[in-house]
Amino acid sequence: MLHPQAEALLRLIAEKGIPPTHTLPVAKAREYYLVRRQVTQPAPPEVAEVRDLQATGPAGPIPLRMYRPAGSRAGEALPVLVYYHGGGWVIGDLDTHDTLCRELANGSGCAVVAVDYRMGPEVRFPGAVEDALAATRWVHANAAKLGLDGTRLAVGGDSAGGNLAAVVALSARDAKDLPIAFQLLIYPATDQRHDVHPSRAANGKGYLLEKDTMDWFHDHYIDDPKEDLDWRASPLLHPDHRNLPPAFVLVAGFDPLRDEGIAYADKLSQSGNRADLVSFERQIHGFIVMGKVIDEANTAVQLCAAALRRALSAPVR
Repeated sequence: MLHPQAEALLRLIAEKGIPPTHTLPVAKAREYYLVRRQVTQPAPPEVAEVRDLQATGPAGPIPLRMYRPAGSRAGEALPVLVYYHGGGWVIGDLDTHDTLCRELANGSGCAVVAVDYRMGPEVRFPGAVEDALAATRWVHANAAKLGLDGTRLAVGGDSAGGNLAAVVALSARDAKDLPIAFQLLIYPATDQRHDVHPSRAANGKGYLLEKDTMDWFHDHYIDDPKEDLDWRASPLLHPDHRNLPPAFVLVAGFDPLRDEGIAYADKLSQSGNRADLVSFERQIHGFIVMGKVIDEANTAVQLCAAALRRALSAPVR
């Protein structure tokens, strides 16, 4: 059963005549995504510090935003989550996920560094991957200056951001250049192939993230269909998933991406890694940032924060 609160939200969207993302120009889609948070997101909680930073990137500076949790002390070397926002590699920014990053910081006792990576159609694949990697390497290299513990480093994200987190973890394992300790993968996109996972068709109409919208995101991010098979676009297709950091994978029952998220958790487990899988069976894609109107979103945030705290042994505050 679809959760009544999710059902009410979908009904409200229909009644208000809010256009689907794939019917909008990119600039307008980004504007709608940002405005929508006022309706669905809780008020941003207070944290100890918010600081805007810039990482050195392959095409210039990459904007970052660092959050230190409420109750933390200045100069305390905190474990850190590098977070990549969702939005199909096309929409979303530091502001659309500001509340979630604050919630994760306070709930986990870890610092959170959000990454404003380059997106399509202005910069297509693999630009977002390159920025995600460069930003994570920069955070690790500058950890001491930022009051962070570079030996307790996690990566995470939702949807497209979950894709980037999985790719960064694989890249770091292959290059042996980043000591990533944990992956937080919230309904991650792990496979760009359109017709492999049944939930793409079963949940591709009527549950906010629609098949046409996924195609719109895909075509603004990926130029060549051959790139769908590149593991940097489809981390599920990497030939080797052994020796990866422990993962917490969260999926939603009415999400087109449900099956590929489950498949990725299964692949991690089959390859000998620790991977915890939690499914919110009655929820839709994107629900974790909707805690103002969907109560289970707040539960999901708490679970993610607790998993992060356990993995990085952050102090209880």
